Amino acid sequence: METQDYQVTHAEITKFRARGYTNEDILPKVSEKRNTGLMNYFTLWMGSVHNIPNYAAVGGFLVLGMSPINVMLALVVSALVVAVFMTMNGLAGSKYGIPFSMHLRSTYGNTGSKLPGFLRGGIAAIAWFGLQNYTGSQALLILIGKLWPGFLTIGDGATILGISIPGLIAFTVFWAANLLIGLGGGGILNKFTAILSPIIYLVFGGMTIWAIRVAGGIGNILAYDVAGATAGINPIVGYLMIIASVLAVWAAPGVSVADFTQNAKSSRDQILGQTGSFLVSYAVFAFASVVILIGGSINAGTTEWDVLNIINSWDSTPAIIISSLVLLMTTISTNATGNIIPAAYQLTALLPKHINYRKGVILASVISFLIMPWKLMENADSIYIFLNAIGALLGPVAGIMIAHYFFLNKQKIDLDQLYFDERDKSVNSIYRGTNMQAYIATFVGLVVSLIGQFIPALAFISNIAWLAGFATGFLVYWLLTKTANKDSVIGAIK
Repeated sequence: METQDYQVTHAEITKFRARGYTNEDILPKVSEKRNTGLMNYFTLWMGSVHNIPNYAAVGGFLVLGMSPINVMLALVVSALVVAVFMTMNGLAGSKYGIPFSMHLRSTYGNTGSKLPGFLRGGIAAIAWFGLQNYTGSQALLILIGKLWPGFLTIGDGATILGISIPGLIAFTVFWAANLLIGLGGGGILNKFTAILSPIIYLVFGGMTIWAIRVAGGIGNILAYDVAGATAGINPIVGYLMIIASVLAVWAAPGVSVADFTQNAKSSRDQILGQTGSFLVSYAVFAFASVVILIGGSINAGTTEWDVLNIINSWDSTPAIIISSLVLLMTTISTNATGNIIPAAYQLTALLPKHINYRKGVILASVISFLIMPWKLMENADSIYIFLNAIGALLGPVAGIMIAHYFFLNKQKIDLDQLYFDERDKSVNSIYRGTNMQAYIATFVGLVVSLIGQFIPALAFISNIAWLAGFATGFLVYWLLTKTANKDSVIGAIK
């Protein structure tokens, strides 16, 4: 993997500004602005692993019928796969200092990039931001209710727009906390994750020790027989399902990872930092999550996959408060890295003359409030279908981006042509227009990844939708570009 970085000059920046790129968030980063180092990347994703949905997912993995040790190993293997994906797709950002919107343009063309960019940053990110805020606010509501029981009776059961008054207050408070972290951008996020990471390991390390003790030893946990588990599942199938599920969690951040790697001091820093971050955090999470969930279940005498219920069963109020607060902070970290920051950058790319990063954060946050995510949660099936469709699309997009950057263009992007003057119709840029080969491959990948939803015999494909979509998009795009006239392929550097 080539890691020699391109140094963008101030003369180039001045030239690009003259061509209409006046928004700083769109421009490539010069060396003095690339200040995110190896340790920043090492801590970046650690706060995004120990969250409530991920613990629930591990419970689902155990129900597959795999042994606890196999679930742990599958999570670590998944982390390695995610690390390879994130570092490879992040290389364009770290090498050239460009954000996701321009990385996407280098693949799909300046016109063609708008639709996948909008689906990633304008729909998926904002919808997930609202839903994550609602999930976190429910945990906050439980915590406040434990400390102040009278809070839950405010309004005497009255509702506003379908949500209770205490629920609306908790949602607004948690939403505001996420908004403030988003406004701080990468700098505040780096500081936040640097402080949060050691606290996470202290708290979940303590919870792991507690779980081993109440379970009567690690042997009882590893030998635990999950009630209702699927019998006789093929271990290879189980591993693939877990890998695909973990990849799906990182599908959106992985596609837009250039928004984070554009600030890298070097490609080496982001590669080593992200790889270490995923391997260490998931190794700890794999062991801790399985031990805590099974240990908590043994202690309760019933299967319990909700980590909040396990925490709330404790006798120590201070321990409940500290652990719940850490879970809430990890949700904020996840929401910032995976949703609000990408949404803000993409809104900036779509409307660069009117929206900058801070305005993008505010706009995306307001929209996430106005869509009333608590109403979306009333119909779980429609939410699943909607978000699964968006996730299924991002697999092919990721496959096409990697195929284009590594195999078609050999890790080269012509910045002078990428930042062409769109106002001048006479300019002949290799990135102008729409890459139809990419669109065809995206559509085929989407059909393949969703086909199991409509043909029961192919249901397994939908269980590994991201992997199926990624592989299909990659292969179809590679074949189309190999057989097409190179002059007809957007961004094909000769």
